[in-house]
Amino acid sequence: MAHLVKRLSDFLGCPLHGPAATPCGHVAANLAITLFGLTELIFVPEYWNPPSLFNLAQRTGFDIESLIFSFALGGTGTVLYDALAGRDLVPASAALRQALQHCLHRWAMLLPSATFVPRCVLPWNPIYAVLACLVLGAVASNLCCPELRRKSFVGGLLFLALHAVFMLGLKGFAPGYIAAVWNLPALKVGLVYGIPTEELLFGFAFGLYWSGVYEHFTWSVSAMRSKSVSGQLTRPRL
Repeated sequence: MAHLVKRLSDFLGCPLHGPAATPCGHVAANLAITLFGLTELIFVPEYWNPPSLFNLAQRTGFDIESLIFSFALGGTGTVLYDALAGRDLVPASAALRQALQHCLHRWAMLLPSATFVPRCVLPWNPIYAVLACLVLGAVASNLCCPELRRKSFVGGLLFLALHAVFMLGLKGFAPGYIAAVWNLPALKVGLVYGIPTEELLFGFAFGLYWSGVYEHFTWSVSAMRSKSVSGQLTRPRL
């Protein structure tokens, strides 16, 4: 995954070894997470069976909407915490890069993908495999970068809130849609105000994991944004 993001970023003309945060770097990370939309094949119809353009989900297991959703999901998860907290990404110091736990960056990023396929062959709904892999990835990420713990947890809460608002909007504007599309009898946890609890858990787990992923990719850290007297942005404060 990290290698894929680097190649995409280089292709876009914004190498990740340059500034900590660049538009092309964000696009590269978003394009990488977009590929997870291809996993829709294992969710239809076991987890849900949504209508799709050209009826692709029902005919092939893949759909265009999942790719678009994954791209938007990656972009939102990358910037949500920093945008709301008034923080910016700055390059990590040489001392931080050389810390022992930071040698495990690549393994921390690969862990969710490496454990996803084995978990999918177990006799449970694939959404639980996704939840387990995201939580494992978040734990590995925080062990590798302890400074991400606050951002990871708050990012999980923020994404949970965002996803809950989305699901409530879906419930309010399309009555009966959730019952018609989600495979509710196959889900174990139940509903919260008509919303599958698994969806809320996914929102939290995804935010928990993805909030700090871009920092891993770019060797950067989140720092408080500061302003000069004239109102011009200056170098963020750690």
